[in-house]
Amino acid sequence: MTKKMKMALGRGLDTLFPEYENSISDESGSLIALPVDSIGKNPFQPRRFFDDEKLSEMASSIKERGLLQPILVRSTPNGYQLVAGERRLRASKLAGLTEIPSIIVQSDDTQTLELALIENLQRENLNPIEEARGYDELSSKFGFTQEEISLRVGKDRSTVANSLRLLKLPNTIREDLEVGRLSPGHARSLLSLENKNQQAKLWSMIVEKGLSVRQAESLAREMKDKQTTTAKNNFSSKPPDITDLEDKLMAGFGAKVHVVPSSKTSGKIIIHYSSLEDIDRIMGKIGVML
Repeated sequence: MTKKMKMALGRGLDTLFPEYENSISDESGSLIALPVDSIGKNPFQPRRFFDDEKLSEMASSIKERGLLQPILVRSTPNGYQLVAGERRLRASKLAGLTEIPSIIVQSDDTQTLELALIENLQRENLNPIEEARGYDELSSKFGFTQEEISLRVGKDRSTVANSLRLLKLPNTIREDLEVGRLSPGHARSLLSLENKNQQAKLWSMIVEKGLSVRQAESLAREMKDKQTTTAKNNFSSKPPDITDLEDKLMAGFGAKVHVVPSSKTSGKIIIHYSSLEDIDRIMGKIGVML
């Protein structure tokens, strides 16, 4: 790759993807000016939201100074397809450019997604959900492990794992993350709650009261502690007849037993065991041989 082409690729891309040093197509040689209307969208673009105001600012800068960094494209049977640089392409169209400096690379679907994801992550243009979806595509479509993703994007594996967990949140909460009403810190406090009703309650309080991340974390801990205390109380505050039945069952089985009524006529009996031998002994008590 020539020095000119290294500069054109942009700081970081050729460092993170050294294999791209040999992937410039013979079709271009170095840089080529392509008609903006001849370049199709990147189907693997992780970004969903584009700030119109910032695009206008970039378009004004392009009008005044020109485009300082070319876009990356790949050749397809139907023409050219964008690999990296969608904001530059959109802003160039806004600026009235009919052609745009481009570098043609040999890029398969996996590399196209990787390059688009890396470029956005380096510029911190992705919102938390877009970033999570990008990692999810690398995992689900191309079989990358979290460790492999972390190596490719230059992030800790725990960062990738925490990002992917955001996709487990309900759609309404994910939408707030996308538009910036919630931060990733708020989302982590919500994910610490397994109870969906508690999750929804805390989310509502964060949005309505403008809670900080620290306040949200504190409330999440209180909710979990309260749920644990309630569960313990429900387990211990039982009618005398249920307690008496538990005592008789424990004496009969020689094991800890809990009776959990769900109505006046139904419920469940939980028999605790501490070893495989314990299971054999308990099953023998009820006439079941393993």
